[in-house]
This record gives sequence, structure tokens and C-alpha cells, in this order.
Amino acid sequence: MSGMNKSSAVSNWTADKLPSLEGKLYVITGGNSGIGFEAARMLSEAGGDVVIACRNTEKGTAAQKALQARSKSKIGLVHLDLSDLTSVRRAAEFVLPRYTRIDGLINNAGIMQTPQLKSVDGYELQLATNHLGHFLWAGLLKPNVEAAEGRFVIVASLVHKMGKINFDDLMLRKSYAPMRAYGQSKLATLMFALELQRRLTEAGSKSFVAAGHPGYSATHLQSTGPTGLMNQAYKVMNKFFAQPAMKGALPTVLAAAGLEAEPGGYYGPQKRMETVGPVGEAQIASHALRPEVARKLWGESEWLVDFKWAF
Repeated sequence: MSGMNKSSAVSNWTADKLPSLEGKLYVITGGNSGIGFEAARMLSEAGGDVVIACRNTEKGTAAQKALQARSKSKIGLVHLDLSDLTSVRRAAEFVLPRYTRIDGLINNAGIMQTPQLKSVDGYELQLATNHLGHFLWAGLLKPNVEAAEGRFVIVASLVHKMGKINFDDLMLRKSYAPMRAYGQSKLATLMFALELQRRLTEAGSKSFVAAGHPGYSATHLQSTGPTGLMNQAYKVMNKFFAQPAMKGALPTVLAAAGLEAEPGGYYGPQKRMETVGPVGEAQIASHALRPEVARKLWGESEWLVDFKWAF
């Protein structure tokens, strides 16, 4: 991704650079609020049809209505709880026959710095939601993305730079800390993106992967995940240091539909240590670029979700 392909430097990208997206379809997890909602809005206003996949149907319906009021595009809704692998399979079964060509499958939804919790499948909740659920979701919907020669879009995080994949204790049962779990989950999502691009290239697929990160953007993530002092701290930091969700969504939109996005591209804000500002090519930590680790993580992920990707 970044660092591999500097021939087409992207700088100061904005949504008005989007082509017409009429006739195209984008499926976005967590499209009911924050980065996801803003990305869905920009894509639909450019003419793309959008399907929001989210856990809370009531909030999803409200977002669907709000988006529909602003655009002539079709706005669909599907119930999806990424932390529950049964829900992921059920949602994919709903999507597969109804939306047979997906131009952009946007893995956006996530949780951050929660207390130590388990998913219904018994997995550490942040890894389950941010990585494993999306890993299964993308694998199940891969035929529909490839039918459109579409894009797999991964929303990563600056926090991947602090992450480590703890293969000896992947669920962090022995050494849980909210930020450690978040860092691992976001490193996993980015390594998944890199490995998926490698596998698509090897298979000769016309689909590709593009990723982005929102920098430090004010969303519900900071208020719904962290507890105690961290929750209070984010309220102050958001006020003074964060950029609005609309700006944070631009790297996702570029990755999903921008003509400038390339296979293996990684995009994000360029100012203040990549936390805010104009959108360009983002940096990937060197430890995220190790194919042997990514392959091992891929194998572990397939085993944990009980699904083998087909190429």
C-alpha cells in the first residue's frame, strides 16, 4: 500500500472530484452515523445507490430516511451485527441475491477501547467486531464485488502503528487493556487489506483493495467505547483537536469511488501527524508490511470464523 506506489501522488482530495456514480452500488457497514454516514451521503449525492448495514435498525432507518431526503439514489438497509458471526452470515444471505453487483464493499463499522468483553462467539469484542466480522462479511460477499469488478474498502486507523498481533493470546485473556485490544484489531484490519490485495493480484482478479483512515475525527467511537477518565478526556480532546466526521470520511470515499485510488492504496489526512487536514497518501507502519505475519493472521481468521475464502 503506501510506500509501494508513489507514482501517482494523491493530494488534497475532495469529494467534488468524484465522477458520476449513477448505476453503481456501495454497501457500507456502520453507515448510520459518523464516518459511515458521511461517506454514504457523499456517495449517494454523487449518484451511487447505497446499502447501509448496521446493528441498530432504528438508527439505521433514521439514517436511511435522512440520506433519501438528500438524494435521488436508492438507499437500502440491512441488519448486521459484526460481533455475531451468525448475524454476519444471515446479513450476507440477504444481500447476495438482492445486490448482485457491489462496486464498493466498505468495511467501516467499528468499536474502540471498550472494557474487556466477549462476543457471542466467545471472542474478544474489539477483534470480533473490527476484524473477524468484516473478514467473514467480505469473504461471503466477494462474488458480488468481483461481479462488478468492484473494490474492497477497508477503514483502518492511525492506531495500527501501536498495534501488535498477539498470536499466543489473540483474545488477550491474559493481558487485556482497552488500547492494546483496539491497536491489535486495527492492525489486523490493515494487514487483512494488504493480504487480500496480494491474493487478488495472484488470482488475476479485476477487483482491488483500497484503504483509508479518518485521522482523528469526532465520532460516536470516542463516547461509546472508552469508559471512566478516558471517556472524559476524549470529550475535551474532541473539542480542541478533532476534525469533523465529514472530513474524516473523505479517505473512505476516495478509496471507494475516487478515480485516483489505486490497488493497494492507503489514504488519510496529511497534517498534524496525519490526524487532520487535506487527504493524500497515508503511511503504513513497517510491522504491518510483513507478509508472513499477514498470512498467519489470515489462516487464524479463517479458522476462527469457520470460513475459507475462495480465489
